[in-house]
Amino acid sequence: MPALPLPRYYTLAAAAALGATRLTAFDRALLSAGVGNMNLVRVSSVLPPQAVYLDKLDLPAGSLLPIAYGTISSGVPGQTIAAAVGVGLSADSLGMIMEFAGETGREDAERVVRAMIEEAFASRGLPLAEVKLRSAEVTVPEGQVACAFAGVPLWGGPD
Repeated sequence: MPALPLPRYYTLAAAAALGATRLTAFDRALLSAGVGNMNLVRVSSVLPPQAVYLDKLDLPAGSLLPIAYGTISSGVPGQTIAAAVGVGLSADSLGMIMEFAGETGREDAERVVRAMIEEAFASRGLPLAEVKLRSAEVTVPEGQVACAFAGVPLWGGPD
């Protein structure tokens, strides 16, 4: 029996934001992604079987929120950064979550995530039925710090 209930729902969230510091840029990216008023609990890469995708997270402020995520911040003017997440789904088994953040654009970040999902399914001998991706990118302006964030929040235990 698991120590904590299996999450029943998940969504994909991604955003980029600017701030005066790395922390304030990160906070603004979290707010833009819809998870900024939660207490994030970072988890690894397994999506529970039968988890249901919802378009939007709906939890009270201050909730503990399990989330797999990638993030990157930069203060280098002109540099492009991106973060991406993906969920690979099988028809009748668990899913896999992969995340990536780096000094690259959105398309490259999504390509890396898709390849990691494909490898994770191959390692488990599972057929990959569907891939969902979400990403954000930003080019750092002069005098500011930028942050790109992408995550897969998991929530809702048994009723």
